[in-house]
Amino acid sequence: MPAPLPRPTRADLWITLGVLFASLSSTFVIGVIDPNHADTDPVPWGYALIVAACLPLLLRSSRPRAAALVSVPLAAVYYPLGFPDGCVMLCAIVMLYTLVRWGNRTFGWVLGLCLFLGLNGWEIGVAGGMRPEAVGVIGWVLVLLCTAEIVRRRAEFRRAEEERLTEAARSREEELLRRAADERLRLARDVHDTVAHNISLINVQAGTALYLVGDQPERAAQALETIKHTSKETLVELRTMLDVLRAGEAAPRAPVPGAADLEDLADGARGAGVDVRVEVEGPDDGALPLGVDTALHRITQEALTNVVRHSGASRAQVRVTHRPGGVRLEVVDDGRGGTAEPGNGITGMSERASLVGGTVDARPRAGGGFQVRAWLPTGAAVPPEGTEQT
Repeated sequence: MPAPLPRPTRADLWITLGVLFASLSSTFVIGVIDPNHADTDPVPWGYALIVAACLPLLLRSSRPRAAALVSVPLAAVYYPLGFPDGCVMLCAIVMLYTLVRWGNRTFGWVLGLCLFLGLNGWEIGVAGGMRPEAVGVIGWVLVLLCTAEIVRRRAEFRRAEEERLTEAARSREEELLRRAADERLRLARDVHDTVAHNISLINVQAGTALYLVGDQPERAAQALETIKHTSKETLVELRTMLDVLRAGEAAPRAPVPGAADLEDLADGARGAGVDVRVEVEGPDDGALPLGVDTALHRITQEALTNVVRHSGASRAQVRVTHRPGGVRLEVVDDGRGGTAEPGNGITGMSERASLVGGTVDARPRAGGGFQVRAWLPTGAAVPPEGTEQT
């Protein structure tokens, strides 16, 4: 079953009615005001041909090629048949312009050229020469097609510019969303690192204070003092991080923790009963990049938190080795070792290192205990020999 013809748009309907009225009325007015006895009477076939040439314009939007193949030849045939020179050629003008304007360029140009050649070929073959009106057809055909080309190119340029602006706006929005997501992830890591480390110390000290409060009240008081100091630091860091999330407020002014604060981390672990030694080796050519400095501090913090909470170790060693192109971190304890399955802490350390292009390896030691090794590059360098990578 053939598909039904599409309904004409409102614009096509008005264009068709306008062209039909102009063609019929111009032919009628010429026959009344300036009759030429040599012209063929347009009743009935002339008017029928005008109607047949105009009606395909109803499909101008949905079937432009089919409408042009019907309308343009009928409009061209009207004149050689000797009917009064009305405005029937408006049908051809509208369809040729539509074809080129909407991208059917080759089809439109070929159809316009065939219209010119057909009219002038008829004049030469039948009348033995060309009338000035027929010669002028090539002029308005060229002007018409060139105008359609210019309008089409301008429309394409505007469309491309709108697409470029839309893409630019979308890219800016995606970049803002990505930055916001990265900032939320960074804050989540900071909160986890701070809370997990300090709360672990508070928990251990609280247990010590409860155990010693009856027999050794002096040591219990020292443990409570450590709890007070650690909880105060935790509250300060949390307030600083939460300030970032408050709309309209400035970024925190507190210094970002780094390698210079490793001794503070060690003191916190010592207060929990773990003997921690911090060693720094190798030439320090200057301040570490901010990202590397922060990552070094946070990885050490998480490693010592795991020592205090899970290892049952009595001793731990933090060794920082500065090498050309990077810094190597090693945290080793003498605890019960545990498993190398990645938990939140190990995953967080790996994410910290990957942000600066580094690696982390965390696993039980062969002779007992647990070790965390990290390589944090400060430039385009290969990890030194002996640094495992994940």
